[in-house]
Amino acid sequence: MQRRLPPLNALKAFEAAARHLSFTKAADELFVTQAAVSHQIKALEEYLSMKLFLRRNRTLLLTEEGQSYFLELKDIFKHLQEATERLVAKGSKGAITVAMPPSFASIWLVPRINSFSAIHPDIDVRIKAVDFDEGFLEDDIDVAIYYGKGRWSGVQADKLHREFLTPLCSPSLFNGPKPLNDLTDLKHHVLLHDETRAAWKNWLKQIGVPGVNVNHGPVFSHSMLVLQAAALGQGIALGNTVLARPEIEAGRLIMPFEDKLESREAFYVVCDESQAELGKIAAFRDWILALVEEEQDDV
Repeated sequence: MQRRLPPLNALKAFEAAARHLSFTKAADELFVTQAAVSHQIKALEEYLSMKLFLRRNRTLLLTEEGQSYFLELKDIFKHLQEATERLVAKGSKGAITVAMPPSFASIWLVPRINSFSAIHPDIDVRIKAVDFDEGFLEDDIDVAIYYGKGRWSGVQADKLHREFLTPLCSPSLFNGPKPLNDLTDLKHHVLLHDETRAAWKNWLKQIGVPGVNVNHGPVFSHSMLVLQAAALGQGIALGNTVLARPEIEAGRLIMPFEDKLESREAFYVVCDESQAELGKIAAFRDWILALVEEEQDDV
């Protein structure tokens, strides 16, 4: 007759205690008392007929058998957690947490999210507008929007729009006392910068415009702030045509020149590779990619 497996609670107590090398910390993690952990460990040792822990000078140590058992169980518990997460992700209902830069959230996603809710009324979208390190998905994030070149390991990354960088300004500035007849006229205006001054410097170098001093003008932490300042006539922004589209269509911003360059970076929809085709995650990815395909143009 096949021998039964040890009780799951005992295995959980052992794995936690072995990981922390502390009954107290294991008890805190499992929301039980230290005595309960000790009892579970004792029961497991009796079941296995061997010692799993040793105490040396108030220090908890694993026996050789305990160390070997822990290494096996650690991987098993990891696989159990991953299997559970995959199963939950398959569900077509529930909540999905989507993280992205604040500018993309406020300018692009929020005005469109109602169309996703109309298609998937059983999925509640939780939008998390944050600045975070690209390439790192936190445990509480199902899908993220990264901005970069798409070179991130361990994730499924699908490019959204083709993006172009071009100078943008308000109609009042364009029609003001300092004409903008060609790109060299930029030297007479305040340049607005997004995070660093490198974007203007690189753009002017690629276009081939000399004599424009990029080492002046305010620097903003987010693209939406740069666009807002430009719309208020405070200077000329080097705008991303995807994020600037609402302001351009509303007439608050104009493109004074025809010159533009396709950006080497773009927004990507990103998720864990193992969950790209599962349930609500797949539903969100399919929706945003289809929407981008409908909207894509060169502005």
